[in-house]
Amino acid sequence: MNIKSVAKSANVSTATVSRTINGSPKVNPLTAERVRIVIEALNFYPNTNARALGSGRSSLYGLIVSDITNPFFPELVKAFEDIAILHGKEVLIANTNYDPERMKICVTRMLQRKVDGLAIMTSETDERLSSIFRHKNIPLVFLDAGEPSNGINFVEINYKAGIGEAMQHLVELGHRDIAFLSGPLRLASARARLHAFTENAALHGLDSRNNPAMIQEGNHRIDGGHDAVQRLLQSGARPTAILASNDLTAIGAMGYLTEAGIRVPQDISVIGCDDIQLSAFTMPPLTTISLPRAEIADASFHALLHGRAEDGSTLNEGRTSSVTPTLVLRRSTAPARIN
Repeated sequence: MNIKSVAKSANVSTATVSRTINGSPKVNPLTAERVRIVIEALNFYPNTNARALGSGRSSLYGLIVSDITNPFFPELVKAFEDIAILHGKEVLIANTNYDPERMKICVTRMLQRKVDGLAIMTSETDERLSSIFRHKNIPLVFLDAGEPSNGINFVEINYKAGIGEAMQHLVELGHRDIAFLSGPLRLASARARLHAFTENAALHGLDSRNNPAMIQEGNHRIDGGHDAVQRLLQSGARPTAILASNDLTAIGAMGYLTEAGIRVPQDISVIGCDDIQLSAFTMPPLTTISLPRAEIADASFHALLHGRAEDGSTLNEGRTSSVTPTLVLRRSTAPARIN
């Protein structure tokens, strides 16, 4: 069985079959559906490796994430892959474990597999990436802010708005002593979340930003949240609320508070960030800032899909897509206690 047999059965050209397999938007949706039905009926499986050798294109997109053990990233991977399947694309996934050296290995792997585009959903970036991929006419999309150019795209998370909504919620509950547990500050995303916190603290006239003990650095994992809140309380700081840079940090913080006999939210309110599925099932369920994975995945995928000309000869102008987080209220926040 070959592509000519599919074309004959579907009453289309071989070029139309090829475009359908590659997810080209130039094919009429009804025609594409007819071709896919014939492909399935004939049990035709195109040789993607041969196609990549012949055309220089693989219908393969790369997706690099920071930590596959953090539930946020598998949820993002699933959303990205769901969209890719609808467009006839495959996804090659790599995990950096927050390690810049491993990031280089992941990028090399993507180049060796001749990906048609690469989504880098991490903060471990290498400035040389843009020039290397631009030279090879491979579009890129990065998570968080940056300056777009030909083939270089960004999905920007509006952390100021999301964290601002969380801070407003706490202030309305009477909280003035709000601590922040950051991620590793060598990462741009962690610095962006911390900056959003300090900006919003200033807007509300809170002293948290001027008290170093009220800001503790974690590692975006459960143990990091546990250790960060332990340092926070041992420093003598007495927050009535804690805002964590991600949900795993918040979950670790609640674990330590429970060990110390401190009630959440009666004694200290806790808010996370990401809205991983697990956060709805903690005790108590975690109030959190939701980062919409489906929106991030959709914006990232379409930036790659439209990242270069149909014939692959040139890169299209890059763009920035903005995603705004929203606050999900659960039961880990309550009115501030009176000291």
